[in-house]
Amino acid sequence: MSDLWIAVGDLPAEGREFSFSDQGFWTKALKAFDLSCSLAGPLEASVLIRPQGDGVLVSGRLSGLALVPCDRCAEPFEQPVKAEFTGFEGRGDQDGPGEARLREQGGALELNIGAVLWEQFVLALPVKPLCSESCRGLCPGCGKNLNTEVCSCKTEKGDPRLAALRKLKLS
Repeated sequence: MSDLWIAVGDLPAEGREFSFSDQGFWTKALKAFDLSCSLAGPLEASVLIRPQGDGVLVSGRLSGLALVPCDRCAEPFEQPVKAEFTGFEGRGDQDGPGEARLREQGGALELNIGAVLWEQFVLALPVKPLCSESCRGLCPGCGKNLNTEVCSCKTEKGDPRLAALRKLKLS
């Protein structure tokens, strides 16, 4: 993924606001993580970074449009991406080996704002993206998109092993 390191030592105590509109960052990250979506429009972020004693306070907004596949019919559709976030990045915080977002480089503290923005983008995407609530999905037999085509597959009415129970009447 593309790293975007910002020198925290150069920031004033009240913090500084940054704007990110470079679409190259997002396309590189999408390719690096092989995420099954693309950008349908510009993705923009604004972030306020405030130095704290042992880390930085990061708050901001992310907005744009992504093209994601529907979870039912697999057709791509435009999904609005909106996120507002606030978080603290400390010196000792680390997601995994070698993935610290805050590092000391040449005696100066630096923040990888690229990792923060990428995390917020992924969190803003829906877990189960649907093109519409009424999406009928794909036919399990022939694979046709039931939103656009009618299939001629025979529909079974349940498990044949339980056929005897269908005739059971409770009184």
